[in-house]
Amino acid sequence: MAKIRLVKRADISQSRAWTIRLGAIVLALITGGVFVAVMGFDPFKVYGTMVSGSVGSAMSLRLTAKLVIPLLITSLGVTLAFKMRFWNIGAEGQICVGAIAATYFALFHSDWPQWILLIVMALAGMLAGGLYGAIPAFFKTRFGTNETLLTLMLNYVALYTIQALQQGAWRDPSQLGFFKVARFAKSARMPEVLGVHAGWIVALVLVAAVYIYLRHTKQGYELAVVGENEATARYAGISVRKVVIRTMFFSAAICGLAGMLQASGADRTLNDTVAGGVGFTAITVSWLSRLHPVGMLLVSVLFCILEKGSETVQSVYSLSAATAEVLQGIILFFVLGCEFFLTYRVRWMRKGGVERV
Repeated sequence: MAKIRLVKRADISQSRAWTIRLGAIVLALITGGVFVAVMGFDPFKVYGTMVSGSVGSAMSLRLTAKLVIPLLITSLGVTLAFKMRFWNIGAEGQICVGAIAATYFALFHSDWPQWILLIVMALAGMLAGGLYGAIPAFFKTRFGTNETLLTLMLNYVALYTIQALQQGAWRDPSQLGFFKVARFAKSARMPEVLGVHAGWIVALVLVAAVYIYLRHTKQGYELAVVGENEATARYAGISVRKVVIRTMFFSAAICGLAGMLQASGADRTLNDTVAGGVGFTAITVSWLSRLHPVGMLLVSVLFCILEKGSETVQSVYSLSAATAEVLQGIILFFVLGCEFFLTYRVRWMRKGGVERV
């Protein structure tokens, strides 16, 4: 009886890897097209609507860019931890605490000059996010706790803190019957550049900064060594505890900055949807990009085109939210699945030999 065995591939050439990825995209479009046709719609028109709805006009392009900003920044943040094999699943919470810290200054120091206030808000968001991320790093290095569970649980603490502030100390009394935080004053809002808040400039700068940090700095080298083998790192004189806490602080600080930019640039207030699932999507973006900062820029853009395009299709064709999500899921299934086959090959094990598939 034949048995299936997964064998890890050796290094695969870039040309072959991109051929596999292209094939996966084609299969995704074909399968999605079949699904759309079964639902009674023209696949070509639906795909055309997805593209035009996400990048077909200046307005749609700006809306897509606003989705890219927090996703790209958060992906860069979690990548620092993942490169070290520290599973930071707490980006949602780190975004939330970064937004909370920034909101404090936006609400109670709105009389400051805009450029000073925005810098303080950004620093506060990064510091709050970094310290929040350092908590699981400390417990991991001190007591050997599971960072996946701890970072995941801290997400809910941050989320419920926002809800408590909305309903209590920071509730806008002018919003009768609604639990809302007041809108930020103009001095606490990110300025717009080319019709999109300036967070997109911050995101591009961070792509370059994270790339340089990982590839061309001593600290980037140390976290890579720790990720490969902690015993080797200790033998080389690297303080594993110091590297873990430092890297996790930086990772969460970037996520906290994403929270500040989302609250100040896109939402212009604090609400419990400030993270909006970005922290979890960023995990997929990070691994799909193979932890490469420049690759994250491309993958983040593609993800957001797909998300915005799906929303447009849902509206134009009066599709249910579930139908639009199924179409989005089909495309993602093939794209993500191809990455598995770039890492592993499938072999059929039979008596008397091995047959590769």
